[in-house]
Order: sequence, then structure tokens, then C-alpha cells
Amino acid sequence: MKTIRLTIDGATAQVPEGTTVLEAARKLGVDIPTLCNHPKLEPHGACRMCMVDVERNGRKRTVASCAYPAQDGLVVTTSTPKLERMRKLIVELLWPAWTTPAKKYGLTGSRFSGAIPDCSLCGLCVNYCQDVAKKNAIYFQGRGIDRHVAFAPGMARECADCRECFNLCSSGWIVSRYATEASELWEDNPCFAGTNNC
Repeated sequence: MKTIRLTIDGATAQVPEGTTVLEAARKLGVDIPTLCNHPKLEPHGACRMCMVDVERNGRKRTVASCAYPAQDGLVVTTSTPKLERMRKLIVELLWPAWTTPAKKYGLTGSRFSGAIPDCSLCGLCVNYCQDVAKKNAIYFQGRGIDRHVAFAPGMARECADCRECFNLCSSGWIVSRYATEASELWEDNPCFAGTNNC
């Protein structure tokens, strides 16, 4: 297999062809923050927290490192004032769903508080449900600021039998929303309440 040589923050990495920049950085012990990345899922670059600057043959770009392939001669910079401003903005936009890295950016709140009240929209639960669990029980509904994760009608029981995506959710939204959905389902359908009225 072909070996790729690239430079990340001044250090040389040698990785197999097909490795992403994020994977190469992790091999060197370089921390690039991520939200939507998971080893069981194909990278899709939804959260944009892993953006890095790359340069090759005189061309400079800002790319999502989780989805960008390592290339021979690529020079990667993982942290600049511009990149840190971008990441800080993303954390603010996702407040309070993703407060874990807030301290790093000196955040105790958000200018956009309330825009996305619970869910970070990382897509891990949706992608896992579709691509790994093959349940298609949840999906993205709406667009722009109205975009949110929704349960497919009548699919709360599928979640009761699965729950595999619960530990992927950094905000805890999927667990709390499932509890609400299941509660409503139990109230509306006595079959799920263990009665004989089915």
C-alpha cells in the first residue's frame, strides 16, 4: 500500500493512502476538535469543528479534516486565530447543546442562546440509525434554523428495542426526546402500558 507523507503543525506524518487528515493528526497526537466524527460512521463533515488550513503546490484552503484525504506534500495547520474564531462561533451556535469545549474558548453563554435549545444537529444519531442500525427511526426535519431531529411516526418502539445511538449524543437530547416520545406513546396506546386493552 502506498505511503503518504505530509506535515501537520511542523511534524512529519507517514500514513497509508486513504487516511484522512484527521486520522493522520491523531496518529501524531495532534488534537483537532470534532463533534460529528465517529469510527463506525463514514465522515460527513457536518459540524465543521475539525476545519484546518491545508497547503499544497501553492494552493491554500480551509477544509474539514475528517473528510479530507491526506496527500503527499500536504502542509496542514490545525490552529490559527481564524480557525479558533470559527470553532468558538460553532460552540456558541450549538449552545447549550455542546458546552463541553466552552471553557477552552472562554464562553459562559452564547449570543445565539436559544437558537438550537437542545440538539447540536451533529447528525450522529441520524446517520447511525440509517447506516449502521438500519432502522430509519429518526431523521432531519425542516431547514435552516428550523432544522431538527425528529422521530419517524410510530417508530418510538424501534428505539425502545435498539437505543444504540443513545451514547453517541453529546447533548443528551436523543435520550430525553425518546423518553418524551415513549411517554406520549404509552399514554396514547394501552398496548405499550402492559394492559390487555389492545
